[in-house]
Amino acid sequence: MQRFDEMYSQATATEPGSPVRAHYKAYADWLANQSSSAMLARREEAEMIFRRVGITFAVYGDKDESGSGTERLIPFDLIPRIIPAHEWQSMEKGLVQRVTALNRFIHDVYHDQEIIKAGIIPADQILNNAQFRPEMMGVDVPHQIYAHISGIDIVRAPNAQGEGEYYVLEDNLRVPSGVSYMLEDRKMMMRLFPELFSRHRVAPVAHYPDLVEGQDLFVKDQFVYMRTTRGPKRVDVIYRRVDDDFLDPKVFRPTSTLGCAGLMDAYRAGNVAICNAVGTGVADDKSIYPYVPQMIAFYLGEKPILNNVPTFMCRKPDDLAYTLANLKDLVVKEVHGAGGYGMLVGPASTQSEIEEFRTALIANPSGYIAQPTLSLSSCPTYVESGVAPRHIDLRPFVLSGRTVQMVPGGLTRVALKEGSLVVNSSQGGGTKDTWILQA
Repeated sequence: MQRFDEMYSQATATEPGSPVRAHYKAYADWLANQSSSAMLARREEAEMIFRRVGITFAVYGDKDESGSGTERLIPFDLIPRIIPAHEWQSMEKGLVQRVTALNRFIHDVYHDQEIIKAGIIPADQILNNAQFRPEMMGVDVPHQIYAHISGIDIVRAPNAQGEGEYYVLEDNLRVPSGVSYMLEDRKMMMRLFPELFSRHRVAPVAHYPDLVEGQDLFVKDQFVYMRTTRGPKRVDVIYRRVDDDFLDPKVFRPTSTLGCAGLMDAYRAGNVAICNAVGTGVADDKSIYPYVPQMIAFYLGEKPILNNVPTFMCRKPDDLAYTLANLKDLVVKEVHGAGGYGMLVGPASTQSEIEEFRTALIANPSGYIAQPTLSLSSCPTYVESGVAPRHIDLRPFVLSGRTVQMVPGGLTRVALKEGSLVVNSSQGGGTKDTWILQA
C-alpha cells in the first residue's frame, strides 16, 4: 500500500541524507547530529517527568482491584510532527467551516429541525440517537454555540498523484479529549530541546482553565456556585469533562456523584454556560458523520473545503451488502464506539475475527459504518530500534465563541506498533508535539 511520509519526500526513505521536505530541513539537519545516547537520555527524562506529573489515561478494558479502569502513562515521542504555514491555513479554513456547520446543525436539531423537514437526514437517525437529549428542545444557549471546543480527527493519505491529502475521519464534540496531552507535549519539548525553538518559528498553543469536581459546585436560586476557602464564588462557565448522563442527578442518572444537582435548572435559565453543551453528542455520532458535507451545503451554502473519508452506512441494504462482501479490505466501526474499541481493521484481522465481526454486523447493521482502509501518513518516530516511520493522525482543537478560532497545532497521535493504523492510546498509541511553522 502506497504511503506518504511527512518528513521525507520518498516514503521508503528514513535515513540521514534522504530527500527531506522543505519545512523539515532545519529539523532534519539537527536530528542527524544527535547521538543515540543523547536521544535515549531525553526520552527517559520525559518519561520520568510525565510519571511525576501524572500524565496518564484510563484504559477501561483493563480493570484494577477496585473494578475501575486502570491508568497508564501515555507514550510521548521526541520527534515532532511539523506542518508548514500554508497547509495549516487551508486546514484551518476547512475546520472553521465544518465546526460552524455542526453548531448550526445542533441548534437546528433542538429547535426547528429544518434539516429533517428538508429530508436531508432521516428523523429516526437523530431523534432515536442515543446522544439526542429531549431535555434540550427549545433551550437557547449563548450565541447558539453548542460545541465550544471541538476535536476534529484529521488523517492524511496519498491521492492518485501520490501526494498527501487531508481528510476528516471523525468529529469529537461531546467532551473531546487530548487538550492536556497537547499542552504537556509542548511543555516537554520546550524543556528537552529549547534550542529547537530558537531555530523554528513555532506557533504557540493556548492555555486552558483549571478544573474542579462536581462536589465543589452547588446550585442556589438557579445559579451555580463553587465552594472556596473564602466562601461561595459564582460560576459563569463550566468546562465539563463528564458525559451528559452524569451532569445532573435530578435530570439524568440519579446515582451520579460526578455532577451537580440542579445544574440543568441553572442552565435552562441561562445562568451558566456549559462547554460543551448538553446534547452536543448527537452531532459526533458516526452515523451522522456522513451527512456533514450536506450540512455545510444546507446551512452555509458552501462546498466542503475538507473532504470526508468515503463511508458506507450499513443501515442501507446496498452499503451493508458491499461491506459484508469486502470485510477483509475495510475498516468497520460501531457508530457509538470510541477509543479504537468496537472496530474491525480488515487487512490486520484474522479470518476468524472477520467472521465473528460479520455475525455482529448482520445482527445490528444500523450500529455500524464502514470505510476503506486508508494508508495513514507516517512520520519518523523514536522507537526501541531507533528512528523509524510510524503512522499518525492529527486532532486539531477548534474553539467557538463570538468567533471561531484554532489552537495552532493540536494533538498528533502515533501508532507505535510497526505497521499499525490504530493510533488510540488505549490501543498502544502515543503522542507527538505538533509544530505549525509561522510564515
